[in-house]
Amino acid sequence: MATGNLASVVVAVDGSEESMNALRWALDNLRLRPDGELVVLHVQQPPNIAAGLNPAPIPFGGPSGVEVPAFTQAIEAHQRRITQAILEHALKICSEKNTEVIVGDPKEKICEATANRNADLLVMGCRAIGPLQRMFLGSVSNYCINHVGCPVVVIKGT
Repeated sequence: MATGNLASVVVAVDGSEESMNALRWALDNLRLRPDGELVVLHVQQPPNIAAGLNPAPIPFGGPSGVEVPAFTQAIEAHQRRITQAILEHALKICSEKNTEVIVGDPKEKICEATANRNADLLVMGCRAIGPLQRMFLGSVSNYCINHVGCPVVVIKGT
């Protein structure tokens, strides 16, 4: 799918290996214009009490044994450690240093960032979640496909 007409490509990454596969796919299959940019985007969930009671593990071999955060400041620090681990892993995959972190609902913020950059393409991974979980949580990739103003490539998980 190599093309030389892409000026801006956004690749959304999270803590999943599927999103890293999407980044690898974009690097292997897309060719940007000489003045084009590839942006690695990560959206952090805003701090909430549930994250404080049951914090997410830090992915891709990030530090373990980190104290369980109990207050907003500690929750934010924990989320920054998660984001740092995700972006460090993404930067091992690509040498591009153009990364962006946004705090908010991933569905809305990915669409918003893609529109703000006038992206020509959005690339993202898709985890194989069950129909019940999808019904209650929704699918970020499905939401983006239906709400973003550019083509979307979804790299499915196994």
